[in-house]
Amino acid sequence: MISINNVTVSFGSWNLLDCINFHISESDKIGLVGKNGAGKSTLMKLITGEQSPTSGSIEKPAGVRIGYLPQIMEHHRGHSVIDEVLSVFQYIHEMEDELSRITVQLAERTDYESREYAALIERMNEINDALALEGGLSPRAQAQKVLFGLGFKEEELDRLTETFSQGWNMRIELAKILLSRPDVLLLDEPTNHLDIESIEWFEEYLKSFRGAVLLVSHDRKFLDNVTTRTVEILLGHVHDYKVPYSRYVLLRAERIAQQTAAYENQQRMIEKTEDFINRFRYKPTKSNQVQSRIKALEKLDRIEIDETDNARMTLKFPPAQRSGDIVFKGTDLTVGYPQKVVFRHAQIEIKRGEKVALIGRNGEGKTTLMRVIMKELDPMEGEARVGHNVHIGYYAQNQEDILDPSETVFGTLDRIAVGDIRTRLRDLLGAFLFKGEDIDKKVSVLSGGERARLGMAKLMLSPYNVLALDEPTNHMDIRSKDILKQALQSFDGTLVVVSHDRDFLDGLVDKLYEFRDGRVMEHLGSVQEFLEKRKLETLQELERRFPGKEEKNISEEKMLQVKKFQEQKTFGKEQRKVQNRISFLEKEIARQEGRMGEIEKVLANPGEKDDIMELTREYLELKRALDACTNEWTSLMEQLEN
Repeated sequence: MISINNVTVSFGSWNLLDCINFHISESDKIGLVGKNGAGKSTLMKLITGEQSPTSGSIEKPAGVRIGYLPQIMEHHRGHSVIDEVLSVFQYIHEMEDELSRITVQLAERTDYESREYAALIERMNEINDALALEGGLSPRAQAQKVLFGLGFKEEELDRLTETFSQGWNMRIELAKILLSRPDVLLLDEPTNHLDIESIEWFEEYLKSFRGAVLLVSHDRKFLDNVTTRTVEILLGHVHDYKVPYSRYVLLRAERIAQQTAAYENQQRMIEKTEDFINRFRYKPTKSNQVQSRIKALEKLDRIEIDETDNARMTLKFPPAQRSGDIVFKGTDLTVGYPQKVVFRHAQIEIKRGEKVALIGRNGEGKTTLMRVIMKELDPMEGEARVGHNVHIGYYAQNQEDILDPSETVFGTLDRIAVGDIRTRLRDLLGAFLFKGEDIDKKVSVLSGGERARLGMAKLMLSPYNVLALDEPTNHMDIRSKDILKQALQSFDGTLVVVSHDRDFLDGLVDKLYEFRDGRVMEHLGSVQEFLEKRKLETLQELERRFPGKEEKNISEEKMLQVKKFQEQKTFGKEQRKVQNRISFLEKEIARQEGRMGEIEKVLANPGEKDDIMELTREYLELKRALDACTNEWTSLMEQLEN
């Protein structure tokens, strides 16, 4: 479908991409991987046409529809969420308008045998076929389905887009892209602003998506669950593996090991051959053998080991001073802002040495609690108390707002560093991959990953005994995330982290606070255990029946009884829903058929005041709706019989 042919992107004498080639087929699910700054986002811009290569070409079929979600985008203002998303269905209205114009022309023309008349008939059939494919759910129902999957609530759909955060506006843009029915999806770090449940919904959507997907993500599990092919950009070149990410890591290590072994064997052989040549070069009795071996060396296909970018962060947090046993305690906390209460009556206790994750839907209060812990926000009700001898290092999510864009990388640290650490700032920045001229870069030109690393470097300037990290891995490449995770596992202080990255949290935290529907619930155990339990709770609604710690006291047998009861109850509810829906559809089908019959009578003998164009449009809309209702009625009847 899309071919990247000998593409080079140069900046002066330096090649970001060096004569790369690969092909994207119609149903490929590709993970595009590489370090921050390797050229992943640039490649996506080349495919969309936003950027041109220095040399080479990118071939795309005429009319191919590309849905592109960049890391940073403009958001539209002045519309409600639902109206903004429904704007992608404008093409349906345009097709309907064209169909109306064709209907008028066909009514006025009498040249039934002409090519022009036949062309109009053909175009009318094409439009009708295209509109028939849009049958089923109405545009609004389609929009709601996607928006709910991405985490929006019913009552939020009529809110103006500008009242939502940048992350939620990204979800609006993502919904528009998904609903525009692209042939190819180019997604540049789409999970950065999605919570765990939305990520799981998005995974299922992409797995069933029939088109091609080219995906940049630093979420290892997301890549493994969605992609079947991995394209690595390394030092300007691409390496193509027909496997998901985790398998690619193993295959790449095997390939390098095999290359290294073959290279070393060949070098030993070359060394022995050259030694023989040097020893017997001037002996007449060996001249034929010497010449033979010289020619053999000249013809030898020399083995090369693929270049490897070994630059990596080296991160170890300073030893933490001992704090009191209780690091933070929130008693009956109600927290929010004048215009909105975010959560109510929360009981939160974080002890020394615990590693705690705050998880849940965006906007439910995770960052707000961080602000309470940092004493930037007072609770509306209840008590928030920070423990004895607690020194908190805070990494905020919005590094682009906190870092001074006019300052240099070195100046950012130099301005706040005190004591002996000032003499080691270059070494510290080097540990975060800022080397040579990099330390003189302005913050304004740094990539998202570089800003994340600089923000993390600031935390190393003081020996904090509590780290409060709000989405620390956004924009970090996978290797950097792994190193940060290892450093946090070894950190001997207390950790409070907001993250939606399951792979990052798994094995790092052993306690979670879930923010959901205005409540804060404590969960002991790993992220994987929480996810497994959450799916069960959602299915059986156990959370409402046995909230909090009471649930832990229920025996396994009792849980099974509750589960069986809930399944029976759910089945009964579902049957009633199906029967009610069938009754509604039967009434709707009767109404549609009746109205279509009325229109047919008018069209057979139109009067002077009858608007034929409007009646034709209404008739076609009714026909599509009738087909959809009939199909749904048939499906539900089969479901009821089974």
